[in-house]
Amino acid sequence: MIRVLLVDDHTILREGVRALLAGEPEIVVVGEAGDGQEALEKVETLTPDVVLMDMVMPRMNGLEATGHIKRRHPEVKVLILSMYDDDEYVQQVIQAGASGYLLKGTAADDLILAIREVQAGSSFLNPTVAAKLIEDYVRRVRGDHGPESDDPLTVREREVLKLIAESNTNQEIADVLCLSRKTVESHRANIMRKLGLHDVTELVKYAIRKGLIRLE
Repeated sequence: MIRVLLVDDHTILREGVRALLAGEPEIVVVGEAGDGQEALEKVETLTPDVVLMDMVMPRMNGLEATGHIKRRHPEVKVLILSMYDDDEYVQQVIQAGASGYLLKGTAADDLILAIREVQAGSSFLNPTVAAKLIEDYVRRVRGDHGPESDDPLTVREREVLKLIAESNTNQEIADVLCLSRKTVESHRANIMRKLGLHDVTELVKYAIRKGLIRLE
């Protein structure tokens, strides 16, 4: 049996994945977590084989949680399931020890295959993600580093930007991410400086272009 821990801050998504995996006789969902901090606790008590991890979550994001899990339990495989397909995210989680990266909306068969592959010791990348990594590698080999500066934000800064674009105040963002208000203000200033933007309207437009938020 492949023991799977589901980690996502959206209950409905966890329920959907659990229902999907319920039809696989060799896969069992041993537990769920709503953020990275809870995931660390569940890994300790439930000893999963594979952690199916979201990237953007409150308290502790998927990147941080992946690093902690792999340092404490290198035998546990981490498979990222995210809505973001840019190569910066993928590179960071792979460096942190993740064995695979899938996009939300991936076909059920691919998700099941990915779980089996990473448990067997292989890696698994969504085709779109793999293509972006290859493009980035080719650019680096050619010495063309221009696109790297196209989006210089860290994962945490993207989380803050997304919450800003969703009209959250600094204090609300601090509460969601378990940060101090001063830290959020620092992140906001860094985001504006890095992007060369000067007001919230410009930040919202940028977030929409990058797919961090969507217009309903």
